[in-house]
Amino acid sequence: MRPSGRDLSEMRPVSIDTGFTKHAEGSCLIRMGDTHVLCTATIEDRVPPFIKGSGLGWVTAEYGMLPRATNTRMRREAATGKQGGRTVEIQRLIGRALRAGVDRVALGERQITVDCDVIQADGGTRCAAITGGWVALRLAVNKLMKAGDVISDPLLDPVAAVSCGIYAGQPILDLDYPEDSEAGVDGNFILTGSGKLIEVQMSAEGSVFSRDQMDQLLNLAEKGVGELVAAQKAATA
Repeated sequence: MRPSGRDLSEMRPVSIDTGFTKHAEGSCLIRMGDTHVLCTATIEDRVPPFIKGSGLGWVTAEYGMLPRATNTRMRREAATGKQGGRTVEIQRLIGRALRAGVDRVALGERQITVDCDVIQADGGTRCAAITGGWVALRLAVNKLMKAGDVISDPLLDPVAAVSCGIYAGQPILDLDYPEDSEAGVDGNFILTGSGKLIEVQMSAEGSVFSRDQMDQLLNLAEKGVGELVAAQKAATA
């Protein structure tokens, strides 16, 4: 039995509220259970120096957690003068994941920065950030298309992510914090709406896992991402 009472293949309740902030070109608040992440997308008519003049666009991301996103207060990273290794790793992951679904030629020589700020954390913050980040990106690109700044849609496929793991010997979908903290195996799966894999992060936290268990987790991930993509499309319709 899962601590939440959910079935092994049951997602937490998911909601995506778009237009959550006034000024960003695209924004949403995504809730995956008790994990809440604010995602905003900003369009800039510039690109990093290493692709300047190439005609290619760029999508990048930044990630952070508010001091009381967890049950004890964390110091703001700005107060320490540097980002932690976990923050850097996650925001690079978000950027890679979102770029995988973008036609950078069609986007044109401009940059879209997706900011993901965790308001409340209960497991799966990076997955929620990727899923909500794509919604904010979609809304920003819609504005570019409406203004005629891009001719063809640069977003090739939705991108979403979900966690899966082995808890109490059972493969489960969408881990919350009590499960994540005790899981024998923990993984994050990033897929496109058409089911193509972008990235898989898997680690044996307390026990090794078999190829068969890996396949079971991937099947769960495909189910979960399918539900998340449906929520993304409904939010941006």
